[in-house]
Amino acid sequence: MFKTLIHTLLFTTLALPSMAAWGAEERETFELFVTIPTIDFHVLPVDPQLVEREQPMLFSSLTAGLIPLRTNYEVKNINGAIGARLDQEAYLSNGRERIDLRVLFNNVELTLDSAQVVSAAEARPGRRVGLEIIAVKTAEEYAPGDYYGTVHMVFDAIAP
Repeated sequence: MFKTLIHTLLFTTLALPSMAAWGAEERETFELFVTIPTIDFHVLPVDPQLVEREQPMLFSSLTAGLIPLRTNYEVKNINGAIGARLDQEAYLSNGRERIDLRVLFNNVELTLDSAQVVSAAEARPGRRVGLEIIAVKTAEEYAPGDYYGTVHMVFDAIAP
C-alpha cells in the first residue's frame, strides 16, 4: 500500500506540471488596413504613420533650435500638375508662445494660396517628393515648454 501511495504521489508530482504546459497558449491580435490610391491622382506619405500619430520635432541643445521634420510623399496625377496650399497657418504653440513653421513640399514653400508643387511632366508617371517642416528661428530663444501644432495641407489636381 505504501508503494502504491508513493507511485501515485510521484506520478501526480511529475505529470501535473507537464499537463499545464499542454494547456498553455498564446494569442496575438492585430488590425490591418490598406489605402489603395486611385490610379489617376494621389498624394500619399511614404510612411503612413506620419498622418496617424503626432510627429516629434526634436530640440537641439547645440543649436538651441528645432530639427526640421523631413519625410517623403508619393505623388501622381495623370491629367496634369499638382497644386498645394496650407489650409491655415502652420505653427506650434504652448498656449502663450508661438513658433511659426515653414512648410516646403517638393522644395516649394506652401502658403494659404495654392501653388504648383509638381509639374505635369513629373506628376504623370508619378514620383517621390520631399516634405520639410522647419521652425522659423527668431532673434529670441524659444521659451521652455511643451508645444503642439497641426499642419493642414490641401492638394489639388491641376488640369492642363
